[in-house]
Amino acid sequence: MNNEPIFILLAEDDEADRLLFAEAFSELIIKSVVVTVNNGEELMQWLQLDQKRLPQLLFLDLNMPIKNGLECLKEIRSDEKFKNISIAIYSTSSNKTDVEETFHHGANIYITKPSDFNLLKQVLEKAVLTTFQYQNEQINIENFLLKIE
Repeated sequence: MNNEPIFILLAEDDEADRLLFAEAFSELIIKSVVVTVNNGEELMQWLQLDQKRLPQLLFLDLNMPIKNGLECLKEIRSDEKFKNISIAIYSTSSNKTDVEETFHHGANIYITKPSDFNLLKQVLEKAVLTTFQYQNEQINIENFLLKIE
């Protein structure tokens, strides 16, 4: 990572979660630009725009209306122009099937949303560092599920 801010995109249908996410990043020492969208359909429309810069890291909620996170993940991973976007699944679900399915479909990391703001900041910082650490390495299921210990 260089001195440029990390461009982060969050797809999340819950407004309170979007605000907390943006606030948490504003308090981290990691320089970032955070953009949010409200659902999966809005995410896919945003990605298809003629963007000057695609996000380096996409946080993707699984349980969204209109188009859910898994549908978006599959669509993103099937398009060559999005191959360099790291995808962090960001969900309330800790269901083993969700974890395995998103791993199988090409997510880079899986995060269960913490309910505590300080834990949220810790997990987001660790997610950024971990995602870029494993960006060029083979991901395995052991380093896929992010846990704060």
